[in-house]
Amino acid sequence: MKKERFRIFSAVYLIFEKEGSILLLQRKNTRYMPGYYTPIAGHIDGNESATSAVIREAKEEAGVIVSKKDVSVAYITHRYSIEREYIDIYFVATHWEGEPRNMEPEKSGDMQWFDKKNLPNNVIPEVVVALHAIEKNIHYGEYGWDHEGSSLE
Repeated sequence: MKKERFRIFSAVYLIFEKEGSILLLQRKNTRYMPGYYTPIAGHIDGNESATSAVIREAKEEAGVIVSKKDVSVAYITHRYSIEREYIDIYFVATHWEGEPRNMEPEKSGDMQWFDKKNLPNNVIPEVVVALHAIEKNIHYGEYGWDHEGSSLE
């Protein structure tokens, strides 16, 4: 009998930044972390690159057009949870067309700009770690492997 290979899940995040603020949306009606803030994010669908996925998510969730030349990878993390492992890829957008707006009110209760240095207390914990790493120009991290939290070491 052939052993099935391990499969990892992949998610992309897009950080919109302007004038010292970042755009966050508050999750609702979701199984994972409802009521918590996150950047634009989503899973990579089959048969699409990570860059294509983050561009798609920007349009689906925020109604903005982002081109491939205007996004860059800022941080990658290998995240452990009891249910599954993830590779999370955080992109930063330097330019976009349109004003971000909540395109999925059934999944997002709130969307607003927050000062990067004064984020709300209810940001998803692994996102907080990623945002701090990006500020420190750290490009890779692991989260949840100690099964109690995370570290940047």
